[in-house]
Amino acid sequence: MGLKPVKVGICGLGTVGSGTFNVLKRNQEEISRRAGRIIRVEQVGARRPNPNCDTQGVQISQDIFEVARNPEIDIIVELIGGYDTARELVLTAIEHGKHVVTANKALIAEHGNEIFEAAQRKNVMVAFEASVAGGIPIVKAIREGLAANSINWLAGIINGTGNFILTEMRDKGRTFEDVLAEAQLLGYAEADPTFDVEGIDAAHKLTILASLAYGVPLQFKKAYTEGISRITTEDVNYAEELGYRIKHLGISRRTEAGIELRVHPTLIPEKRLIANVDGVMNAILVDADAVGPTLYYGAGAGSEPTASAVIADLVDVVRTMTADRDNRVPHLAFHPSSLSDLPMLPMEEVTTAYYLRMLAVDHPGVLAEVTRILADEGISIDAIIQKGTREQQVPIIILTHQVQEKRMNAAIAAIEGLPEIAGEVTRIRVEQLDAN
Repeated sequence: MGLKPVKVGICGLGTVGSGTFNVLKRNQEEISRRAGRIIRVEQVGARRPNPNCDTQGVQISQDIFEVARNPEIDIIVELIGGYDTARELVLTAIEHGKHVVTANKALIAEHGNEIFEAAQRKNVMVAFEASVAGGIPIVKAIREGLAANSINWLAGIINGTGNFILTEMRDKGRTFEDVLAEAQLLGYAEADPTFDVEGIDAAHKLTILASLAYGVPLQFKKAYTEGISRITTEDVNYAEELGYRIKHLGISRRTEAGIELRVHPTLIPEKRLIANVDGVMNAILVDADAVGPTLYYGAGAGSEPTASAVIADLVDVVRTMTADRDNRVPHLAFHPSSLSDLPMLPMEEVTTAYYLRMLAVDHPGVLAEVTRILADEGISIDAIIQKGTREQQVPIIILTHQVQEKRMNAAIAAIEGLPEIAGEVTRIRVEQLDAN
């Protein structure tokens, strides 16, 4: 290893930053043997020290931009999170000819196109393995391992907080609100849990995966997102009775009309491996033409699991630092000049199956009315559960075959218009996730 050490600047010393610092230090010899050069943390940009890190002998600066401009540094690791400051930091580092490693999915999903363009111009790399599914090497798998394939679809449990909530609801019969409060206590969910429970975080990650899978520009604004806050214990139990589990999935499928990009609660058959991914774990199922289905499972967050992906990116960057940009793996898996303009499908054009739950006044003919409305929209029924009376109102649960969402929208509006139906119809989409 006669080559001079590669000098790294870490910006942000929170959960992931401290994990990255500690793993680099602990496994330095092994990591350097893999990279062919010593990788050394030259400077850390952090507002305050982290008691979990022994940063003795490392320059600490409270100004992260000073790290991005430091001429000594080869690679900047952006672990501050958020949008605006992170964008400015990354663009500053690129402007100063530094490679960038980031764990920031919001940044890549929202500003990735601009960032990658700047990196191309400056002949530097931006690596973002840690931005999707923590320590699972899913970016590398899709971008490199599956490069021979045409990818049909992918579906992922890519938000641990939401999966923890649904797992607890199923295993212990608890309510959404009750489990959310516990998730906040455990530190799985933020004080403002919107990003996690409304599917925004998952949509950021799904946007990145779809770009890698199909070679399209990042288009987060086109993602459909629906959260899990309206899922009830009843829904969990009825799903079980029908042989399904409810998971908060990110789904992207390539169709002739365009690409589906959607995050929502989904019923999936209980025998699928991905239906049995519980707690805070993540999993991504990818279906591709040559290899068939492959499943990637592991820790989607946490200090050292995410650090694992950050450092793998550092090693990759070090290995290819001397290669010209045209001989490196392209940021979005396909060469920038050959990205496709296949459109993102609006939700009403997506075809899927549905679980419907409604409360009906208990008198004859109501079910016949409901099935007639569905038939009028060309929707066929797979299964029906009708439960016993409670105060003259009975829950009706219907599982349908596949139909275009806009037809289901029309059917639901008509059903809600019936005098015998109380309140709104609950709709949860159903996916079989079997390889064709």
